[in-house]
Amino acid sequence: MAAFVKDMTRGSEMKLLLSFTLPMLVGNIFQQLYNWVDSIIVGNYLGADPLSSIGVTGSVTFLFFSLVFGLSMGAGILVSQYFGAGETELVKKSILSCTYIIMLTSVLFSVLGIFTARPILTLMGTDPDLMEDAVSYMQIYTGGTVAVAGYNMISAYMRALGDSKTPLYFLIAASVINVGLDFLFILGFSWGVAGAAWATVISQAFSAVGCLVFCLLKNPYFRFERSHFAPNRNLMKRCIQIGVPVAAQNVLIALSCVVLQSVANSYGKIAAGAYSISNKVEQVVHQPFNSLGAAVATFTGQNIGAGQKDRVISGYRKAILLVVIYALLSLAAIWLAGGVIMRIFVNDDAIIQMGATAMRITSCMYFPLGMIYITRNVLNGAGDAVYAMINGFVEVIGRVGFSLILSQIEALDVWAIWLTTGLTWVITAAASIIRYRQGKWKKAVTIQHKS
Repeated sequence: MAAFVKDMTRGSEMKLLLSFTLPMLVGNIFQQLYNWVDSIIVGNYLGADPLSSIGVTGSVTFLFFSLVFGLSMGAGILVSQYFGAGETELVKKSILSCTYIIMLTSVLFSVLGIFTARPILTLMGTDPDLMEDAVSYMQIYTGGTVAVAGYNMISAYMRALGDSKTPLYFLIAASVINVGLDFLFILGFSWGVAGAAWATVISQAFSAVGCLVFCLLKNPYFRFERSHFAPNRNLMKRCIQIGVPVAAQNVLIALSCVVLQSVANSYGKIAAGAYSISNKVEQVVHQPFNSLGAAVATFTGQNIGAGQKDRVISGYRKAILLVVIYALLSLAAIWLAGGVIMRIFVNDDAIIQMGATAMRITSCMYFPLGMIYITRNVLNGAGDAVYAMINGFVEVIGRVGFSLILSQIEALDVWAIWLTTGLTWVITAAASIIRYRQGKWKKAVTIQHKS
C-alpha cells in the first residue's frame, strides 16, 4: 500500500477507527480554533457586542457552506468506494470531475454571500447594535467560500483514501497563522471584527493550497494524466446524486439553526450572546463525534466498495462503544467546568451564567448527538442518499417545532432554546437508528465499475 493511503477493508475495526479518528480529531479541534481565537480576541479586546455580532452569523455562514460541504462529502464517498473496489483510474477521474462541480459552486456562493448578508441578517431580527459588525463579518467570511471549499474538498479526498493525518499538519500551521493574523489585524491594524474574518479566510486558503500541493507531490492518486482531466458526466452525476442530498440535509439543518438563532435573538442580547458562545463551546464537544463519524464514513465507503457489509456492521458496533465513553466524559466536563470555559470568551457574568446552565441542559443528551454522527455516516458512506434528506427534515421539524412550542411555555423562559436543541438531537438520533435497522443502506451502493 502506497504512502498516504490506508486500506480499511482489512484488519481490526477498532484499531482502524481509532487510528483514523485521532488525527482527524486533532485537526477538527484546530479548525475550531479558527473560531475560538477570533472569539477570544474579539470578546476580550473589542467587547461583548462585537463578539455577539460574530455569533449571530454562525448559523448563516454554515448555511452558505452547506452545499460545498455536502458536495465534498459526496465526492469523498465516491472516491472511497472506488478505492475499496480497487478501481484506481476511476478514483483519479472522480477526484477531478467532482472538483469541477465543487469549485464552480463555491465561486457562486462566494458572490451570493457578499450581496445577501445584510438582507438575511435583517430578516433574522439581528439587534441593531450588532448589525454592522455582523454584516461585515459575514460578507468577508462567506466571500471566502472558495477557500473553505478548497480545503474541505481536498481533505475529503485524502480521508477517502485513508489519510487523516496530512490535513492535520496543514491545519496546525494554518491555526498558528490565524492567531498571528488576528493579533495583527485586530490589535495592530484596528480592523475590528472584519480583521477576525480576514484572518480566518486567509488561514483557510493556506490550508487548502498546502494540502493540494502536498497531494500533487506525494499522493499517487493525485498523479494525473491528460485523459483524467476530461469532465466525466457519469462521475459528475454520481457526485451530485450523493452530494446534493447531503448538502440539502446540511441546508435544512442550517435553516433550522437560523430559526433557533432568531428565537434566541428575540430574548435579547444576553440570550443571543449566551446562545452563540455556548454553541462555540459545544462545537468542540461535537468534534470527537464528528471525527469518529468521518472515520465511519470512510470505513463504510471502502468496505461497501469491497462488498464487505458484515464488516460495516461490526465497525458500527465498535463506534457505538466509543460514543458512550466520550458522551459520559463530555457530560462530566461541562457540569464541572462549563462556567470556566465560558469565561474564556467573555467577561460578562450574565452571559457566562446563562451559557453554563444552558450547556448542562444539552450535555444530558450528548449520547443521542453521538449516535447521529456515526449512524448518519454509515448511511452516507453506503450511499443512502434518501436518508440524508430525511435527516434534514427531521432536524427542521425538531428545531422549528420544539422552538415554537417550548417558547410558548412561560415557565421554561429562555431555557426553551437549549431544550429545543437537545430534544432535536434525540428525535434525529431515533430516526437515524430506525433507518439503519431497516437495512436499506445495504442496497445503496453508489459505484458502477464502468463510467
